Amino acid sequence: MSLSFDPDTLDLRRAHFIGGEYVADDAALELTRPSDQRPLGAVPVASAGTVDRAVETAARVQRASGWGRGQPRDRTRALHRWASLIDAHATELSQLEAVASTRLISQLPGIDVTVTSEQIRFFAELADKEGGALVPTSDDRLGMVLDEPYGVVAAITPWNFPISMAGWKLGPALAAGNAVVLKPSEMTPFATLRMAELSVEAGIPAGLVNVVLGDGPVTGTAMTGHPGIGKVSFTGSTLAGRAIMENIARAGVKPMTLELGGKSPQVVFADADLDLAARCIAGSIMFNAGQACVAGSRVIVAASVADELAARLVALMLPVNPGPGWLAETGYSPAISARQRDRIDQIVQSAITAGAEVVCGGVPMDMPGFFYQPTLLGGVDAANPAVTEEIFGPVLTLQTFTDEAEALALADHPTYGLAAGVFTRDLSRALRMTRAIQAGTVWVNRYGRSRDHILPTGGYKSSGIGKDLGREAYHANRRSKSVLIDI
Repeated sequence: MSLSFDPDTLDLRRAHFIGGEYVADDAALELTRPSDQRPLGAVPVASAGTVDRAVETAARVQRASGWGRGQPRDRTRALHRWASLIDAHATELSQLEAVASTRLISQLPGIDVTVTSEQIRFFAELADKEGGALVPTSDDRLGMVLDEPYGVVAAITPWNFPISMAGWKLGPALAAGNAVVLKPSEMTPFATLRMAELSVEAGIPAGLVNVVLGDGPVTGTAMTGHPGIGKVSFTGSTLAGRAIMENIARAGVKPMTLELGGKSPQVVFADADLDLAARCIAGSIMFNAGQACVAGSRVIVAASVADELAARLVALMLPVNPGPGWLAETGYSPAISARQRDRIDQIVQSAITAGAEVVCGGVPMDMPGFFYQPTLLGGVDAANPAVTEEIFGPVLTLQTFTDEAEALALADHPTYGLAAGVFTRDLSRALRMTRAIQAGTVWVNRYGRSRDHILPTGGYKSSGIGKDLGREAYHANRRSKSVLIDI
């Protein structure tokens, strides 16, 4: 059976999902399909009043249902049922994702949807395995560290991987006993809404998963500053992360997890397997057209093999098959919007003005949709805009080094520290580099996450605070209480 489908046949919900029901609101934001620039209609922007309703519903249901106080294994079972329903509705969820986002129908069932269900299952199994502890005190005392849910968690997810990012947020928050109010990107809400519906069908009490639609300035601000929110989890740009921190500080004090921007280096030594390195590098920047926070956009290569690596990269980057995300044969994604495509081009043209040499690409594609040519820029220095700015598009820069110290100096970025890649056959060198590179994740002789959800992800510097995935994400959704009892 072909994965291709007709996007005009989909039933797209255009309302908030609060307390297990769709809540109508005035439509305000007009959406556009990035693959062909056709209109998708309008979605509402949740006002402060709508956010109040969602938060109050979440808090009431979290208390009344006993979700955070009952048997942890009950949460585990419910989350497993939800994951199974997500798998059973993989085709539907994939279509809802492909119509409005940059994700391709050829990739969604086997990657995004299954990763989402896997993540929920992973966190489900932590619910009855992670908890408090008895701590050593004198014999006439009993010391305990208890942990408990925050109550209501606010989650804000980006447009580049909508459903899997929802899994990142919902899985640990629910497993830890919280209710959630989630705002997906205003550009890509449809699969997330259906996923919330399925949570109720799985037996998770209605009102524990609430989805409000809207933008950052109105809806996001109301959520993150709301006094009924116990903790905030956000994935998105560094600029938006700063705005969230400022809003939280103005409204009070609450914990937050922020997974923000990146400008990740991929360091290739002369002894590396160049075919492997080229495949990993090209794959990291071509996947979702470079629209990933961990995209390895800065290639730092030994001067003696730079030309050879560049030739391999061009050969892998140029044969692309752009097209609508709902056609199975499409192999290359558009930018999410005209604004994002134009921003990519503006940075590329500024980089060229500053001395960058275009090895390939460098212009938008002349076709329907917001497509940009895969681009490799050489001859750049550390001050070039293509090196300093997070482009969030299919653009690589190439810099060369002569020794390990210079490679490390080039790899370090003054602003970002989300991820990095190292390619070498020398184990000692690989270990030295992983220790020295300032990044929250370092991959060696590979680039990109695996499905080992036990590995946390998060950044250094302005790339974020706290961790998603791993045990760390579960514990980030619970708070601790010290108890000391005299016997």
